[in-house]
Amino acid sequence: MAFRFDSECVGAKITLSGMQETDTAQELSTMSADKLRTLLATETKKLRLLEEIASAQSSSLNLEQLLARIMENIRELMSADRATLFLISDDGKELWSKVLDGGTEQEIHLKIGEGIAGWVAVSGEVVNITDAYIDTRFQPAVDLRSGYRTKSILCVQMRGTTGEPMGVLQLLNKSEGSFSKKDEELLTSLSGQAAISIENARLYHSVVAKNVALLQAQDTLQARTNELNVLYDIEREMSEAIDLDSLLHRLLHRAMHVVESGAGCIALIEKSGQEVKLRFRTTSGASLSGLRHTTVDLDHGVIGWSTSNRESVIVNSPADDPRYVEDENETVRNLVCAPLIDGDEVLGAIELVDKVDRGHYEEEDLRMLTLIAGQASRALQLHQSKEKTANDNRLASIGQMVAGVLHDLKTPMTIISGYAQLMAQCGDAEQRERYVEQILQQFDFLGGMTREVLAFARGESTVLIRKVFLHNYMESIREQLTHSLTGRNIKLEIDAHYDGVAYFDEQSLLRLVHNLARNAVDAMKGRAGVFSIRTRVEDGTLCFDFVDNGPGIPSELEGRIFDVFASATEGGSGLGLAICKKIAEDHKGSISYQSKLGEGTTFTLRLPLNPSAL
Repeated sequence: MAFRFDSECVGAKITLSGMQETDTAQELSTMSADKLRTLLATETKKLRLLEEIASAQSSSLNLEQLLARIMENIRELMSADRATLFLISDDGKELWSKVLDGGTEQEIHLKIGEGIAGWVAVSGEVVNITDAYIDTRFQPAVDLRSGYRTKSILCVQMRGTTGEPMGVLQLLNKSEGSFSKKDEELLTSLSGQAAISIENARLYHSVVAKNVALLQAQDTLQARTNELNVLYDIEREMSEAIDLDSLLHRLLHRAMHVVESGAGCIALIEKSGQEVKLRFRTTSGASLSGLRHTTVDLDHGVIGWSTSNRESVIVNSPADDPRYVEDENETVRNLVCAPLIDGDEVLGAIELVDKVDRGHYEEEDLRMLTLIAGQASRALQLHQSKEKTANDNRLASIGQMVAGVLHDLKTPMTIISGYAQLMAQCGDAEQRERYVEQILQQFDFLGGMTREVLAFARGESTVLIRKVFLHNYMESIREQLTHSLTGRNIKLEIDAHYDGVAYFDEQSLLRLVHNLARNAVDAMKGRAGVFSIRTRVEDGTLCFDFVDNGPGIPSELEGRIFDVFASATEGGSGLGLAICKKIAEDHKGSISYQSKLGEGTTFTLRLPLNPSAL
């Protein structure tokens, strides 16, 4: 802020010794040379002090330093023993001294209206008294405490640019008698300049504070953005990992990149009976390559300490740290380590070594690694939970599949048992030979069924497409189903509207027929019923319709009847229809159903009639 020094600025012209212009020439003519020199020196000093006040206002925006310099110059300019600047508090109830010059520095607090300064703050009038003790507004308490003797007082109000009172300027004890009218005018002018300086300084500091707050907010936002980016990258790495080792490898390299490290490792806790160890599951970097897949005690080195104590740690001078253990072929300049913790469980720790560019690890590195470790802990826990669930499901699936195979063995075993009994009662060698042939066919069927179950479990297709004379094939089905349905109170009907040549895997399709027949029998639950098989050709497609008059498919199974383990009957394996669907798809065909509660169900198998479509 520029300070303009002229008659308008100071409120009145400063003339030599304060004389009127009309008297100046006459007075000067009567003065001696010594007096003239003294007067000139005095006025020159005043001009210098005013220039210093202007310089202070334009060169400093530190409020404390600015006011101290201004008050020092005002005191000297006004030839006062003390100069005090009071500011009105933010709540408008008190005056407190910001600058006290010419004596022991201390803060003075006054209530608004209290003492001469308080009265001036309220009234806005100038107070110029020659003897403070005869003025009832004066409070001598300060003098009594300090031992100081107040005589003359000059006090003016400070107003801001909006006209609101800001405080009070007060001068004590004029060195040459009492304060004059000219002193009142000069101090009033200077109080305005001081008020402007205070406003400018406050505005400047407000802007600086806001800028600092803005920069801090920007830094905080940038830090949070970086953290979110790191978390996003970790989530992406987790989604792309196919197993635990791949996950650990990706997490370690992401941590090394973020924390700018030359090497690193992740060690996980492994329990074997009562023994608890740390196994280094993954490492990266030449300095730690020898640790991969090694096992150490839980208190081994810094990584063991971090795991056991559940604390993150920076070690920038490993050789001087008693927790550090130098392993063979390992040269480490510095390291940072964070435990992998999920809830109350410690899973292990992640350690990074050798800050790039030979730098040192700092708290920001430790904070970022701790953030990564927290996310990695959740990823590990989730992976382990998924792995356990998958293993449990796999075991359950194997159990269900074995149960299904055992269940499916009933049909061929029943047929074999029936033919064996017939053979025991038959004396005709030729008939016995036909029974043996039927039994051998059932053993072939058993072998095919086993292979299909295994292929289904592996997701493989093993169909062997051959030319089939449908008339003969349907007669074979009639004979087998007749034996398997004996004693079940189920009538078998076969209606072949098409009995020409077809192309499919006989064993696979036989498995499909037996599954659908058995499902129909189970659905009827011992009641009398009919199971029909019809063949037809529709739009170049060979269709098999398997119809029963059972209770129909429950509504809760609608849309998922072909899913693995979905069963409509109590004790069912839920594999039969899933295998039927796979057999149809392996033949480039399809299977569908229509069902109505209380009236029965129809399954329709559609296979390509033209072998070129297979």
